[in-house]
Amino acid sequence: MNTISYAPIHVVGGGLAGSEAAWQIASSGVPVILHEMRGVRGTDAHKTDGLAELVCSNSFRSDDATSNAVGVIHAEMRMAGSLIMAAADRHQVPAGGALAVDRDGFSEAVTKAIHDHPLITVVREEITGLPPRDWDLAIVATGPLTAPSLASAIQAQTGEDSLAFFDAIAPIVYRESIDMDICWYQSRYDKVGPGGTGKDYINCPMDEAQYNAFVDALIAGDTVGFKEWEGTPYFDGCLPIEVMAERGRETLRHGPMKPMGLTNAHNPTVKAYAVVQLRQDNALGTLYNMVGFQTKLKYGAQAEIFRMIPGLENAEFARLGGLHRNTYVNSPTLLDPSLTLKSRPGLRFAGQITGCEGYVESASVGLMAGRFAAAERKGEAISLPPATTALGSLLGHITGGHIVTDEEPGKRSFQPMNINFGLFPELEPGSIVKPEGVKRFRGKDKTIMKRQLIARRALADCAAWLGQTPTFAESA
Repeated sequence: MNTISYAPIHVVGGGLAGSEAAWQIASSGVPVILHEMRGVRGTDAHKTDGLAELVCSNSFRSDDATSNAVGVIHAEMRMAGSLIMAAADRHQVPAGGALAVDRDGFSEAVTKAIHDHPLITVVREEITGLPPRDWDLAIVATGPLTAPSLASAIQAQTGEDSLAFFDAIAPIVYRESIDMDICWYQSRYDKVGPGGTGKDYINCPMDEAQYNAFVDALIAGDTVGFKEWEGTPYFDGCLPIEVMAERGRETLRHGPMKPMGLTNAHNPTVKAYAVVQLRQDNALGTLYNMVGFQTKLKYGAQAEIFRMIPGLENAEFARLGGLHRNTYVNSPTLLDPSLTLKSRPGLRFAGQITGCEGYVESASVGLMAGRFAAAERKGEAISLPPATTALGSLLGHITGGHIVTDEEPGKRSFQPMNINFGLFPELEPGSIVKPEGVKRFRGKDKTIMKRQLIARRALADCAAWLGQTPTFAESA
């Protein structure tokens, strides 16, 4: 029996990330004090004071761990003893291949498990500033609706540019789904920036008819309205693409779609009427960001309209665009690989405030932060998940997988992200082998095999990290 008595670790925030962090810490034998504001003061989005309340959808998305990145992170979290996944599995409702839950039953299960654990103490109070210094180990997991007083304290500790309060998101496209027989690599005027080559963008050309049809589609597209609690939506430099289109038919081709300084490598003598540029979005080079294409179009409309762009007819999106209230820190600059604030040892961040999107992603970052904090309290070496796992790839994105740009001084290049296969390292050369008897093996079939192999590798490597037998990976 373990008789060692440890000082408690404090967790601020009882959402999915905070609840998971507290569970992981307590499961390792270290006591936790979980501080939750709701019950004393509510938020504009929450309806109850239950822990891990789901404020939007009740879906945890795909549960397919053989070829879907979300399903892979589900499986890895289950391996790691996730409370959030256990509660979701117990309160699952029919949703085809997705994992959807009864939101009340799910929250009640998490709340009961946390309250029943002998090493967890729940304190209902608002933490208005950063955790006090005598909380030597603490985790801030306050989510995208972090209280203004705490947000101000974070800014005071980390700097004025450390927080974003509106998330202006442009769509992210998988590089392998872009048609390079139509598109070409080139920076405007062949400019070579720091670390660049002069061919740092993928360019998609449009003639006048294509441009006009595209503008018409943008103006007619179905958009999402802002919720009352999202506040003032637009600010300089982050106008949605459809709002720019409404301001005049030529606005886009004199803005983000200007064709100047570019020569079509496939047809050098013909000048494009407009050009859509995509910029490398991650260090792996697997994801490309549609420059200037932040949008409030509904997801279905985005996919349909953006596939009108030459070269993106078969585009697959790792993330679609949006513009909404989302408080998050500039994690690659501020946090170390174990999610600790560089300027204050012992203080970690977890969940959506670190720059991830989605329920399971938020909970998974809480899972990692909890495990790291518990190891630190016990004097053990902190073991980071391999970069080849879903957990490791998401952690890598948060703490340093983005691309820094110099063309817009002061503009942050780090953006929140859901888990997707574009965050995983590429497979070893030669890993994808054409099946016997198959004459044509490319496109969709090749992509499916690639994702299956990445998923299998991720689960095997996660099992090894956790000291478990990779039964699923071997049978997948």
